[in-house]
Amino acid sequence: MPDIADRLNNIAISASVAMTQKARDLAAQGIDVVGLSTGEPDFPTPAHAIEAAHQAALAGDTRYPPTDGTPALRAAIARKFKRDNDLNYDVSQIITAGGARQIIFNAMMATINPGDEVVIPTPSWISYADIVRFAGGIPVAIPCDEENGFKPLPQNIDAAITDKTKWLLLNYPSNPTGSVASRDELQAIADVMLKHPHIWILTDDIYEHLIYDGCTFLTLAQVEPKLYDRVLTVNGVSKAYSMTGWRLGFCGGPAPLIKAMSNVNTQNAGGIATVAQAAAIAVLDGPQDLLQERAAIYRKRRDFVLEKLAAIAGLRCHKPQGAFYLFVNIAAFIGKTSAGGRVMNTDADFVMALIEEQHVVSVPGAAYGMSPYIRLSYATSMERLQTGCERLAAFCEGCR
Repeated sequence: MPDIADRLNNIAISASVAMTQKARDLAAQGIDVVGLSTGEPDFPTPAHAIEAAHQAALAGDTRYPPTDGTPALRAAIARKFKRDNDLNYDVSQIITAGGARQIIFNAMMATINPGDEVVIPTPSWISYADIVRFAGGIPVAIPCDEENGFKPLPQNIDAAITDKTKWLLLNYPSNPTGSVASRDELQAIADVMLKHPHIWILTDDIYEHLIYDGCTFLTLAQVEPKLYDRVLTVNGVSKAYSMTGWRLGFCGGPAPLIKAMSNVNTQNAGGIATVAQAAAIAVLDGPQDLLQERAAIYRKRRDFVLEKLAAIAGLRCHKPQGAFYLFVNIAAFIGKTSAGGRVMNTDADFVMALIEEQHVVSVPGAAYGMSPYIRLSYATSMERLQTGCERLAAFCEGCR
C-alpha cells in the first residue's frame, strides 16, 4: 500500500469530535446518553434564514458561486463588522470559507513557512495547534492559569515571542473556558504586539454574541486601531445563529493577507453553497433580537450547572462570562478509582470512566492543552443538563 503523508503523523482526530461520535455510537445502541461534549447550539436556525435559502434555490441561484463569497454576502459582512465592531472593511478585505475553521486553515497555509512559530494562549481550541502543524509551523503554548481566568499575562506573551514568531492567536469568548477579555486586557496585549511589527494577529470571535453578566464584547483591532493592518478578524454564523451545518465562516483583514488567503481558497474549496450564502445575508442583515434572547437562555443554563457543580465535592469551576462551556477542575479525583474500578491517573481516564459508568460525555482538558480538567457544554436542554449533573454527582460520589 502507498504511504500516507508524513504531515499527518502529529495530527490527531479532534477530541471533541471523537467524544461526540462516542455519544452517537452509544445512543445508536439504545443507551440513554447525556452528551455534554459538543460545541453546537441546540436552537433552530432562524426561520428567515431558511426562507432566504429556499427562495434562492427557487430563483435558480444554484450555480457555482464566487470562491471568496458573493458581492452581496461580503457587503453584508462589511455591514456586520461596522455595526457590531466599529471596523471598516472594504469588500475586497473580506473573504468567506467553509466555517471559521477553514478561514483559520487558509490563513495559516497562506503565511506559514516551515519552522515559523505561532503563539497560542492555552487552554485553547483543539484545532489551533494542529492547523499550525499542518501548515509546517510550530505551536508555542502560553499556559494561562485558572487564577487569572485562563487569560494570558501580557509579559508571558512578550516572553514567548521570537524572531520566528509569525502569529498570535486570540479567542474570546474562549473555547474551552468561556473567558472574556476586557478592554484593558486587550489593550495590554495590543501594547505588547505594537513592539513586534513582524507578527500577524488572529482574533477568533466566533462566540462574540454569547456573552453574559453585562460584559461588553470587544475585538483587538477595535481596541487598538494601530494594529488594524496586522489583525485578521475571524467570525461566522455557526454559533450565534445556530447555523453549524450551513458551514459559513468569514473574516476581515488587510488586503495583502486576504489576497493570499484567496489564493489558498481557490485550491481547497469551490466556494460556499449559494443557498447558504443567501441564508447568511438574511441573518446578518435581519433582526438581531434573537441573539440576546438566546444568550439569556444560555446564561440561565450556565448558572444552573454551576450551582449543581458547586454541590459536588471535589469539583471546582470558575464562572465564565461567555461561550457555552465550563472548564471544570477535577484535580481532586486524579489518582482515585471509580466505582467501576477504573484508576483515574489523567483527565482522559476520568472522562472515559464517566462515559462507561454514567453515560455522560465530556471532553478531557488535555485535548485543550491543560490538565486536569474536563470541558462540559451547556448547549442543551435544562432537562438533559439536570440528568447529566445528577449522573456526574453520582459518579463523583462513587470514586474512592
